[in-house]
Amino acid sequence: MKRSKKITIGIILFFVVIAAVIVGRYSIGQHFKKKFSKRPPPGVVIEIVKNKNFNQTLESYCTSLSSKTISYKIKKNELLEPIKFDVNVKKGNVIAKLINKNIVAPFSGILGKRGISDSSLGSENTIILTLDDSRKVLCDLKIPEVYASVLRKDLRLKAKFSAYKNKVYDGIIQSVASRVDAQTRSILARAQIENENSEIIPGSLLEIEILYNEKNALSAPDTSIMYEGNKKFIYKMSENNILKKVEVETGVREQGNLEILAGLIEGDKIIAEGLTKVRPGMKVKPITKSQ
Repeated sequence: MKRSKKITIGIILFFVVIAAVIVGRYSIGQHFKKKFSKRPPPGVVIEIVKNKNFNQTLESYCTSLSSKTISYKIKKNELLEPIKFDVNVKKGNVIAKLINKNIVAPFSGILGKRGISDSSLGSENTIILTLDDSRKVLCDLKIPEVYASVLRKDLRLKAKFSAYKNKVYDGIIQSVASRVDAQTRSILARAQIENENSEIIPGSLLEIEILYNEKNALSAPDTSIMYEGNKKFIYKMSENNILKKVEVETGVREQGNLEILAGLIEGDKIIAEGLTKVRPGMKVKPITKSQ
């Protein structure tokens, strides 16, 4: 009897210990759950999905030409007064006063001097007076024939001139040759570039970037993309700041942005930075880059 009583008491103590362990673990779990549930949600940088202009580019170089130019050969002994060079003149202004006549500018531009005292012109000193309209400059481009399918009139382009490294000049393709040069395997295209302040000097070497296949499409920063094998995902944020992981299809990449073909719509809020701090279903604190 005493033996069975001891066994009974042992069994009761065993279950009491087990119950105490379970209650203890539960209490500790609840404590930490409350503790960590009080933590604020992590802050992550968000962006709103918007439409953006995407394009592909073709780079080339060319030498600038004046859109209009004319020159006059003048004998020095016929001048009534010195000519002022490197100045802007307007159409109709007198640009040179000679003994027998005045030379009037047929268009607005900049006066220049191309050459003086050439023996081939005779023994008399001669000035070659030039008038250039450089408010728009032209340049001829040799484009590889592989781009024949995309090269066309009115394509937009950007031009850079080394004298103004931080400035970009807008332009268009004015005309395209109707045949390929058999020697160079290239197509000749003429570009027209805006040069309102006449900063690009005729004869300057220009760096040209032609824009083609332009389109307006949804855009997302490439920092928002997660790669899993051949698939791509983005964290999309709901109205209550809960994250959902969505699969997306992407197109061209341009200046840190990816074209979104499927998976998102305009106005969606996505995680742009801080991907390592979050997981699906988590609540987050949205932060914009300006904050």
